[in-house]
Amino acid sequence: MYRDVMAVAKSFYRLSMVAPFLRLQYLYGDVRKLFAVHCGVDIPDICEPVRSDNNLMFGVLHAALYITTYLELRRRGFDISAVRYEDLVARPLDMCRVVLEFCHLPASLAELAVKAFDVDSQANSIVAKSAVGHFKEPRLTPQIKTELNEVLKQLGVPLLGEPGIIEGTLSLR
Repeated sequence: MYRDVMAVAKSFYRLSMVAPFLRLQYLYGDVRKLFAVHCGVDIPDICEPVRSDNNLMFGVLHAALYITTYLELRRRGFDISAVRYEDLVARPLDMCRVVLEFCHLPASLAELAVKAFDVDSQANSIVAKSAVGHFKEPRLTPQIKTELNEVLKQLGVPLLGEPGIIEGTLSLR
């Protein structure tokens, strides 16, 4: 499953306010290299020492590197597909049916699956919506958007402002 890159970036920023490991990565050091190594991704171009002053880079890299890894697996011949979070939230019952069908599971389980959307899966944890939802999101200025899009372009993923639907995404037919 993947999500709109900017939504991930903003979510990661809020998460960093309560998770010390993430906060340290925002405040110090080579964000690209640390994150690529953390994800186990060997992308030499992205591992060059680069510091970023914007609070969205880490989250953008999180989303982009997972999309890049998924696309690389598809290029290597793995029979995998993706689900876009925004589609799942917009039409949960229909998308759950699509996912279940793809997995060769009974579509009758879709209604049960949709009930999970009513619960904060992180409830009672430091990353619960109630714990991180009040933090102000960083602003996306034109300069920051340009910087982020340069990284996204290097990684070969959709740029900010584009539809952002990647190949192999399951959808309603």
